[in-house]
Amino acid sequence: MTPLDDPDHRALLIRDAHHALDFFDASIRAAGGFHVLDLDGTPLPGTVQELHTTTRLVHSYALAQMAGRPDRAGIVDQGMDWLWRAHRDPDHGGYLWALDGTAPVEGPKLAYGHVFVLLAASSAKMAGHPDADRLLADITQVLDRHYWDDDAGLFRDEFTRDWRVFSTYRGMNANMHGVEALLAQHEATGDARPLDRAGRILEFFIAGQAARHGWRIPEHYDDRWQPDHAYAGNPMFRPAGTTPGHSFEMARLLLQWWDLAGRPGADAPAHARALVETALADAWLPGGGLAYTLREGRVDNAARYWWPVTEAIGALAALIKLDPQPQDALWYRRLWDFAQSALIDHRHGGWFPELAPDGTPDARQFVGKPDIYHAIQADLLPLVPGLSRAAQALAATKPLKRNGTAD
Repeated sequence: MTPLDDPDHRALLIRDAHHALDFFDASIRAAGGFHVLDLDGTPLPGTVQELHTTTRLVHSYALAQMAGRPDRAGIVDQGMDWLWRAHRDPDHGGYLWALDGTAPVEGPKLAYGHVFVLLAASSAKMAGHPDADRLLADITQVLDRHYWDDDAGLFRDEFTRDWRVFSTYRGMNANMHGVEALLAQHEATGDARPLDRAGRILEFFIAGQAARHGWRIPEHYDDRWQPDHAYAGNPMFRPAGTTPGHSFEMARLLLQWWDLAGRPGADAPAHARALVETALADAWLPGGGLAYTLREGRVDNAARYWWPVTEAIGALAALIKLDPQPQDALWYRRLWDFAQSALIDHRHGGWFPELAPDGTPDARQFVGKPDIYHAIQADLLPLVPGLSRAAQALAATKPLKRNGTAD
């Protein structure tokens, strides 16, 4: 029996998902949009809201709704309304990265935020939301017109609010989440084009870049798509070096694409395993947890954030489903043991976003609990048997139903 089949572990996943969802129900803001929550669930002061927060809440609660847990707080409805009415730019099209109330905060329009709009729209469509098709059509047009570089088979990164070019930066992170969104769009609509685009992105970064760099994926590129190893930008979204947490995400997404594409050849499973095993060997720290960044395979920033652990869990769950090896179960249990002892907030719900050197919750990079997205997927993805179509599987099995009722 693998850990994914263990009834006690599955019960733990379901409990953690419910506890987190109960916590993040408090995100609703009466004036529209969402609060950022402190560690105890108290709304933090300030009204600035970023696009990835809105979209990730929609995606996460749409998954939970399909899994059988009703959206009691109205997160999906409020998020879909806020995306269309507030984040959507009525003057220039596209979606604003940050809002202060309903007023735009000056800054570029990022592919990173726009692909999350595509993810939210696709998940909302699978959940049956009435406004999903409108949002899906609009964001698809925006991505096609401004961000997709068909010659390269990759997404460009950033423009000014009125779509002027001001930067030659290209990045892996926006493309990785672009793969996630494109695969969700394919699952929601059956359209083959998003699946093809996702495959092109994965081919470049994994069979191309990772294979040439010791199964570590360069994060940063110039406008000719050559790696820029010296680049250092925003420490949260564009840190220097390589990010092992992204190797886990890319490995899981590669297997999802491979499954949806009809499992062509054996390269994808081998490449996914190489990414996961290299990242674990590079980044696991002596006291537990995963280092944030590396340089040339050695730890550069040893900060311990929650999300690399959640993504390692998702990647290992995928490997266990496909071709379980003894070390997969050992690592999967080790990661969950660490999460249980250090990262999960058993009192309030949700996961602490970062740990101090002594293992206590810290707030150097993050304020409060930034979102539910990474953790809810670590709970839900191991509950379904397949590598792809998780939303449909959750809707069919409804693992979050309680006592034979909807919740």
